[in-house]
Amino acid sequence: MFSLLVAGLFMGHPLAFVLGGTAVLTTIILGKTMLLGIVINRIFGEVLDNYVLIAIPLFVLMARFLSDSGVTDRMFEALRLLMSNVRGGLALAVVFISILLAATTGIIGASITVMGVMALRPMLQYGYAPTLTTGVIAASGCLGILIPPSIMLILMASYSPLSVGELFAGSMIPGVLLGLSYAVYVYLISVMRPDLAPAVEPDEKIERSELVRMLLIEALPPLVLIFGILGTLLAGVATATEASAIGAGLALLIVIARGKFTWPTFYGAMLETGRTSAMILFIVVGATAFTGVFNITGGLRATQEIIRALEMEPWMLIAMMMAIVFILGAFLDWTGIVLLSFPIFLPIIQEMPDVSLLWFVVLMAVVLQTSFLTPPFGYALFYLRAIAPKEVRTGHIIRGVMPFIGLIVVMCLMVAVFPALVTWLPEALYTK
Repeated sequence: MFSLLVAGLFMGHPLAFVLGGTAVLTTIILGKTMLLGIVINRIFGEVLDNYVLIAIPLFVLMARFLSDSGVTDRMFEALRLLMSNVRGGLALAVVFISILLAATTGIIGASITVMGVMALRPMLQYGYAPTLTTGVIAASGCLGILIPPSIMLILMASYSPLSVGELFAGSMIPGVLLGLSYAVYVYLISVMRPDLAPAVEPDEKIERSELVRMLLIEALPPLVLIFGILGTLLAGVATATEASAIGAGLALLIVIARGKFTWPTFYGAMLETGRTSAMILFIVVGATAFTGVFNITGGLRATQEIIRALEMEPWMLIAMMMAIVFILGAFLDWTGIVLLSFPIFLPIIQEMPDVSLLWFVVLMAVVLQTSFLTPPFGYALFYLRAIAPKEVRTGHIIRGVMPFIGLIVVMCLMVAVFPALVTWLPEALYTK
């Protein structure tokens, strides 16, 4: 099955069809096509009737509405002018806006595209190095899968005993700290290497107080959206699905209040939501078929027995699992990695008496940040390549993300050494 999976991916076929096709071909090769009936029952009986997954299209729709509202553009413009005289100010503005985008969209392609369109050319025009420019946009745009509300965390919750609220609370601190570490890196590199990130004098002359007022006004709608989603969810007022509906409703109200609502854009938002949701759920169906056949034919049990037979210390076993996730991230996206690895890893982690399942899942979520950045199949690299001017080469983008991959590894070590970064907030919110 692994050979068929690798062959399909390197032939350039979509992941969803490679996973599902591998399952079908395996049953044909083994002469056990009757297994497909069991797999189909599992897909429709256990996966596609999961109400938690309804949150995925609603959060996608919310992200599109927020993009149509134009809030992000105005916020970036105000922050750009406010921090223009600070070394690395434009790059810092990208990081801070990306953190806010991550807390309101969770769609990586949308975040990177929005920030790339707004910031890439201005940063290059003001003399920023192509490597730093592309690296900070790509890495900051990927924060959306870690900072709630995150589609990845919703999918993880649906395939584990954990609730969405627990995962959202557990990933909040590591996600924000990772974003802040990007900002610290950008500032330090701009101080040590002024040629990479110069201070610039803006063309527009606007009073500082007016810029602060403009920034606060533009930041208010996203903040209301964040508190509307995370506040109701973490307080236990709403489930993940209900919170996603609240978010979509609030985002639509923001579009209407800003006078940006038109029927063509509304129709376009619906189409994009349908396409994105279908893509994610097709991968879910394909991965369910793959793991179903893998499990029924004994592969899952054999793999778990091999891992148990290694007789490693728990921390070494977890380190090996994270290394596997990191390597898989160079070839698969987070959806495939989660759906393929969870059935193997989670039962083993649950057998470890002193290891928190929540901590392990969030640690894996941090590692999965790299799945968008590591070549050859890092999706963020392709998103950025599609919108970058010709003078920015693919080599610039790859070299640019390398320091940020290093920062992700450092954050993984911090989460491993200080588990309270993950467990403190959920315990404070949910422990009675």
